[in-house]
Amino acid sequence: MILPLAGFTAAQGRMSLVAALVWTTLGSVVGALALYGVGAAIGRDRVRALVARLPLVKIADLDRTEAWFDRHGAKAVFFGRMIPIFRSLISVPAGLERMRMTTFLLFTTLGSLLWNSAFVLAGYGLGDNWRTVEEYVGVYSKGVLAVAAVVAVAFVAVRIVKARRAPSAGTHRATPPTRDFERDRFG
Repeated sequence: MILPLAGFTAAQGRMSLVAALVWTTLGSVVGALALYGVGAAIGRDRVRALVARLPLVKIADLDRTEAWFDRHGAKAVFFGRMIPIFRSLISVPAGLERMRMTTFLLFTTLGSLLWNSAFVLAGYGLGDNWRTVEEYVGVYSKGVLAVAAVVAVAFVAVRIVKARRAPSAGTHRATPPTRDFERDRFG
């Protein structure tokens, strides 16, 4: 809502378009840095300890996620800036993994600038109809949220099914003693 409004304000001449783009992007980067700091402060060891206690989540899942982030971290930060909800959250794993600050800032700034430019320019171009952008973003955000919810439910369902199929450590039967053992023990 803020980005198209900034574009509308620029279209009315109360702010320059460049200033709207610079300030909205700077705000995005400052917010991302704060969440990067949260990830760095929590630290990898605390996250591993938490994951070890969570039902349905395994340390191996975390290991795979870390390996994926090592391979795709810069792309994840860049493209993550264009996905509602994940826009901010992607900064936390970047902090946890201690992504190089220059890389983090570069891809955060570029991704945020691209996202912000789309919405500021839409507000600028739509003028008095700048609220139209909000409707489309609302649909997009709800779609992303729905996909995330389906993925989360599928993850939990798969884990529950696998857990029920796997034999428990405490349910195996003890093997009966052999005759030789009985003979040696009881004479």
